[in-house]
Amino acid sequence: MVPLMAMAIAARFALLDLRRRPCSPFSSSAAAAAAASSGEALVSDVVSLLTHHRSKSRWSHLRSMCPDGLPPAAFSQIALRLRNNAHLALRFFLFTRRRALCDHDLRSYATTIHVLSRARLKRHAQGLIREALRISPDTKPVGVFEVLVRTYRECDSAPFVFDLLIECCLEAKKVDAALEIARLLRSRGLSPKVATLNSLICSVSRCRGALAGYEIYKEVFGVLNGGNVGNPKGAVRISPNVHTFNTLMTCFYQDGAAERVEEIWDEMVRSSCAPNVHSYSVLMAVYCEDGKVVEAEKIWDEMRVKGIEADVLAYNTIIAGFSESGQIERAEELAREIELNGLESTGVTYEHLIKGYCNVGDVNSALLVYKDMCRKKFGPEPSTIHAMTVVLCGQSRVFEALDILRGAGDNSCFLPKGKSYEVLIIRLCLEGKMEEALRLQAEMVGKGFETNLEIYTAFIDGYEKKGNREMVEKLRKEMLDMQQKVD
Repeated sequence: MVPLMAMAIAARFALLDLRRRPCSPFSSSAAAAAAASSGEALVSDVVSLLTHHRSKSRWSHLRSMCPDGLPPAAFSQIALRLRNNAHLALRFFLFTRRRALCDHDLRSYATTIHVLSRARLKRHAQGLIREALRISPDTKPVGVFEVLVRTYRECDSAPFVFDLLIECCLEAKKVDAALEIARLLRSRGLSPKVATLNSLICSVSRCRGALAGYEIYKEVFGVLNGGNVGNPKGAVRISPNVHTFNTLMTCFYQDGAAERVEEIWDEMVRSSCAPNVHSYSVLMAVYCEDGKVVEAEKIWDEMRVKGIEADVLAYNTIIAGFSESGQIERAEELAREIELNGLESTGVTYEHLIKGYCNVGDVNSALLVYKDMCRKKFGPEPSTIHAMTVVLCGQSRVFEALDILRGAGDNSCFLPKGKSYEVLIIRLCLEGKMEEALRLQAEMVGKGFETNLEIYTAFIDGYEKKGNREMVEKLRKEMLDMQQKVD
């Protein structure tokens, strides 16, 4: 340890001695050479200290070796020499930042990011990329990209470092910057990974709609009119995969463009890209929502014939189709099959079955499924509670419906539908249970729902049947005042 300290101190004194000497024709160049030599010696000393000293003592020695800190350029040189020990390079970076030993710039960040990427330490590399994006608001993400490009070869980095940058931009909602970086890569004859391009398409679709995402798909994969047109800018040839097409189909489905989902499916088939279980699920969902359950079942059968095992999402999709079309027995059969195939039903499975039974008026079976759902600790959706409320009230079982609504309300995350209160209040008034209706109406207002004309009318009709003219007149005045405020 002593020789290393002595060398560092001697180097600094030599530099001071040179500065004190009288100027000569060669003093400037000599001083520059001495400074360079001193800097090189310091870099070597630090590297030696970090790689050969015990971990507990190296950091305290480092502080005394660099009392004036390290310039970013010196740090980058040290990090480069530590590139075969990326964990140590990261610890060194964090130490210099924590102890304010180096005022890091984009280049020192870039060097460390490359060292981490080269060692496949993706999570740590992304963490530093996020920081680099934050400390460089003036240069923007493209500036970070340019620095990474300039330092790429000397760091012997890994190409996916640019994928990590694009992913960080998307994470930070900097979609335009991510697009620009992808285009700059292509202009250099490079391309992000397919998974990164898929994320880019998805982000554009969410921000600007599925059609905008499709235009990006055509651009980055060189697709025109359903065919590949190569790479006019000389970018490396890259082909979409099944996840690309799944992303496009999902985005169009969420945008309500069912016909475009089928077009993407056809394009996937033309590209000789085999669909997977998610692909089939999206197409089945489109058919089920259009009421084309027969077509959805054909897709389900085709998937099974091809040996593609259904996951719970695929099961839930086809179960929803059968439930909504009134084929509840077929839906129940598939729900039982989920467990037989070693999968676990989800809350969505039970929701579909409950609504299916409600659709055919079999509320008793719906209640059995609901109890099973609660036993398995799945929280119901407000739409499911509303479906049972409507059917139970239609069968004059209003208090059962009220118990279910209040039972679900015990869950702090559950927010009932205002329509459910409306159905219950109207039914209570119809049956002449005015006190219960009033209490429920107060509870409804407490939940933030307003009393509407239908509810006023139900109360007025109920009190008229009871012969309570005073309440009828009072409610009519309130209803008139409410209408005037609305107008």
